[in-house]
Amino acid sequence: MIGIIGIVIIFAMVFGGYIAAGGKLGIIIKALPFELMMIGGAAAGAFVLSNDGATVKHTLKDVGKVFKGPKWKPDDYRDLLCLLFELIRLARQNPVAIEEHIEDPENSTIFGKYPKIMADHSAVDLICDTMRAASMNYDDPHQVEEVLEKQLEANLHHSLHSSHALQSMADGLPALGIVAAVLGVIKTMASIDQPPEILGKMIGGALVGTFLGVFLAYGFVGPFAVKVKAVVEEDSHFYKLIREVLVANLHNHATNICIEVGRQNTPHHIRPSFSELEEALKAVKQEAA
Repeated sequence: MIGIIGIVIIFAMVFGGYIAAGGKLGIIIKALPFELMMIGGAAAGAFVLSNDGATVKHTLKDVGKVFKGPKWKPDDYRDLLCLLFELIRLARQNPVAIEEHIEDPENSTIFGKYPKIMADHSAVDLICDTMRAASMNYDDPHQVEEVLEKQLEANLHHSLHSSHALQSMADGLPALGIVAAVLGVIKTMASIDQPPEILGKMIGGALVGTFLGVFLAYGFVGPFAVKVKAVVEEDSHFYKLIREVLVANLHNHATNICIEVGRQNTPHHIRPSFSELEEALKAVKQEAA
């Protein structure tokens, strides 16, 4: 919703100010379809040319994040801590019993309680791989922590491809607007024998290209790239929480301490409160009893 509000504000302020200053929309409306075809078409073509098919699909999908926001909500962080609590507690009580859950999470009764988390293969793989490493009795937990850090960095780098692709498009749009404007000037020069009032409209139409390129770059595509990056980076905290809890587990801290380490390393605006998490963990214990 906030994304739509932002778009409305952009249009209202730019075109509202233009009209309030005495500007005429007729020239813009008349030139807009042709300028948009040249600038938008060239930008789309350059986007496809500079990216592979997977990045194109990924970017188109990630544009929705501008309006949907982060995938992981505060309740999901609470559920994740509860899931990790159950897994760690079971692994310490019965190391053999945990194997069926980490080897086949799709049929696990523990993972099945949290369908949104189970549907995310990256989160499930991260949990299962690290729990498996813990069962192999690693002598140095720092080795596992380093592997996790590199894996999270690689995943974040991949997730940011769409943001980089959008930013590259935003950087090129002003130049493409100049290209469209130059073409408009060329067209105008071919009609130099026309009266000033006609030439004025033709020059005004040509300048719409420059306006449109800059407007799209700094009013839409650039902010879209920034928003996608912000959403991706916020969602990355979900996977960092997994790392914090499971690394604490590798250091043989008490189960409740492991969970609290993860909770405290979660940003405040998405962090479940201590009492809220305590109630959720009590419910988990009662259900397991």
